Amino acid sequence: MRILRSLPAFMAAILLAALPVPSPAQFAVGVGVSIGVAPPPIPVYAQPAAPYPNYQWTPGYWGYGSAGYYWTPGVWVAPPSVGLLWTPGYWGASGGGYGWTGGYWGASVGFYGGINYGAGYYGSGFVGGAWAGNQFRYNTAVTNVNRTNIHNTYVNKTVINNNHYNNSSHVSYNGGHGGTTAKPTSGQITARKNGRPPTTDQKNQAQYASNDRNQYASVNKGKPTLTSSQKPFSSTNKPPNAAPVTTADKKNAQNQMKSGSNSSTNKAPTTQNKQTAPKTQNKPAAPAAQHKPAPTTQHKPAATTPHKPAPTTQHKPAPTTQHKPAPQSKPPSGQGKPPQGSGQGKPPPNTGNKSKPPPAR
Repeated sequence: MRILRSLPAFMAAILLAALPVPSPAQFAVGVGVSIGVAPPPIPVYAQPAAPYPNYQWTPGYWGYGSAGYYWTPGVWVAPPSVGLLWTPGYWGASGGGYGWTGGYWGASVGFYGGINYGAGYYGSGFVGGAWAGNQFRYNTAVTNVNRTNIHNTYVNKTVINNNHYNNSSHVSYNGGHGGTTAKPTSGQITARKNGRPPTTDQKNQAQYASNDRNQYASVNKGKPTLTSSQKPFSSTNKPPNAAPVTTADKKNAQNQMKSGSNSSTNKAPTTQNKQTAPKTQNKPAAPAAQHKPAPTTQHKPAATTPHKPAPTTQHKPAPTTQHKPAPQSKPPSGQGKPPQGSGQGKPPPNTGNKSKPPPAR
């Protein structure tokens, strides 16, 4: 389905996403926006250190622009007010396409599609820290902070050791073929009702990323080199080595939408869905494939070639030399090992100490 989304449509998607949704299939995606191909997997990258107290981490995600899917780098931003937490957006499959549900600010972290964004966002909830009064405490077991400026920290490794967050997949969409299967709880649906839209810093981050062709999956093959930034992009902090999107980039995206396929995006269902691995290993070891050579290749020469000449020409002069059977070869065999997974655990109880508030913005 050939639909290109402009920045205004993207902004509308973010604002509409703050409305309550009854199920993951009924998401706000802007006016008539539905993408025919799945977004690429979430790249694995290191989180930069939090620059100031109370700043919140907003994970990177795949947006959609004039040349297809582009990566918006993760970034630290000041929350719109004290006590608010960020719920990331997510892509969801519905009706043969993929629509975007925008993120929002709220008193608690809501549903974000079961997507593993890393750094405390492992598919459900958030374990990277918690508010204690007017100060945010960072769990340095999973969050990187600047210890020169930030002292309000704690370490809770149980979120890693308990395997509660057992989500090693990096698939970037919910539902459909190969997507996550998470569904929102009633509490998560309620959390979205009073959600607040992204801040200006977050909107600028997405805008600058959408204007840089290096961030597009059609250019970087789903593996962007710029995955995060410590501070939001702006007129004085532009993405390094940024290049404008070309007409050829846009035409390439249009052709991909016509064909309904993309070399980088189609890898998500097969690469990220580990359940497909055992199926590919079992086919070579199937007994049917091993027995076919034995009855056809080995038995036909013995029944047709040696026995026809034996009663006419070869039987009288050399009755003993024709009884040696043709040598037979053993059928091949295969082996395979299933993949293994890993996980993370539950967040600790919330305690607090005092720290400097974020700078005024």
